[in-house]
Amino acid sequence: MNVHTSKYKCTECGMSFQSNHRLSIHRRKHTREKPFECTVCSKQFTMVRSLVIHRRIHSGEKPYKCHMCDKAFRQLGHLNTHMRVHTGDKPFKCHVCDKAFNQSVNLDTHLMRIHKGDKPYKCHMCDKAFTCSADLNNHMRVHTGDKPFKCSLCNKCFSLSRHLQAHTRQVHSNRRPYDCRYCGKLFKRNSHLKLHVRVHTAAKPISCSHCSDCFTRHHQLKTHLLKSHNEGTWFTCHICPKKSA
Repeated sequence: MNVHTSKYKCTECGMSFQSNHRLSIHRRKHTREKPFECTVCSKQFTMVRSLVIHRRIHSGEKPYKCHMCDKAFRQLGHLNTHMRVHTGDKPFKCHVCDKAFNQSVNLDTHLMRIHKGDKPYKCHMCDKAFTCSADLNNHMRVHTGDKPFKCSLCNKCFSLSRHLQAHTRQVHSNRRPYDCRYCGKLFKRNSHLKLHVRVHTAAKPISCSHCSDCFTRHHQLKTHLLKSHNEGTWFTCHICPKKSA
């Protein structure tokens, strides 16, 4: 009933609010007014709470901690989303194929990529296109060189938050969350574990396009292509005649 009886109405879109203060904040979406500025990177925001959350990128503060693992988050909403990893909850269901997702953005991406093939977000500096605006925004940093995510331990900067998280885990942490089910050896990266498992399974998933030979690692294929098919480039030591793929 508060929605229907609200006195303060936006003249631009017709939305109603319970107070003039909320209406004033909403109007900034139409006027694009951003009165709150970050003192570190000068990024501007329409709401002070958005600025408070943004500042945690620079400070490294993550006040919302998962009680089931050692992960922490800058926003409560991100923690709530993360908890679905532990609970297995997938509330967002595709109406076309019934596939379920733990995040609405993953469902939206699935619908556009799988069922629509739509990529409406186009880069104006190259010919790449993306299914969601977040992917386009991340891509634009390739052209601008912007790296807003800074490591609080070594000051190294990254264009994506996931790259900063991976850097922190791999460089500054001794945590090895990926363990081999055959021998118990621990690894920092899942990709390293997958390579290691091939030692036990003798799997050779990398095949040569010229012959029937298969390999465990990509560098083995590169060496094979050079030696057997004369494809690729040898790197020669400038001191001795030794060559390498």
